[in-house]
Amino acid sequence: MDVKIGPHWYRNSNGTIEIEGLPQIELELRKTGGVPIRMNFALFDSGGKLHAKIEANSLVINEQGAYHLERSEKGLKLTTTSNQKPVLAINVGADNHVEIPEGEFYTLKGHILKITPREWSVEKITGKEGETDMKGLPVAVGS
Repeated sequence: MDVKIGPHWYRNSNGTIEIEGLPQIELELRKTGGVPIRMNFALFDSGGKLHAKIEANSLVINEQGAYHLERSEKGLKLTTTSNQKPVLAINVGADNHVEIPEGEFYTLKGHILKITPREWSVEKITGKEGETDMKGLPVAVGS
């Protein structure tokens, strides 16, 4: 699976995204109608406590109703309920390429991962425009 996080392409991944060395997002393309991608995603607070969890495109844990998940024919978008701030957006484009153009959330280690169309950053590590062949391995962000 080809995944674009911010401006950087990760080619030939297995669909898992590891952030700071730990798996946090799992993606799987779907062949039939509806949302074209299936996502599992664990969302943490600044202390590393599980705050929300998405399994098979459904919010199964949502502490204090803090998040809203929107599904569309192009993908998924998770926002905060209070101010509609984007937490994670995932789109499926031409040729089943998966793009994550924006996002901002805590990693399991309590650091903020920020994704913009120009870069992604976590702690002191930044990813810019480019391409990496993952050779069937997970996408590695921030490690």
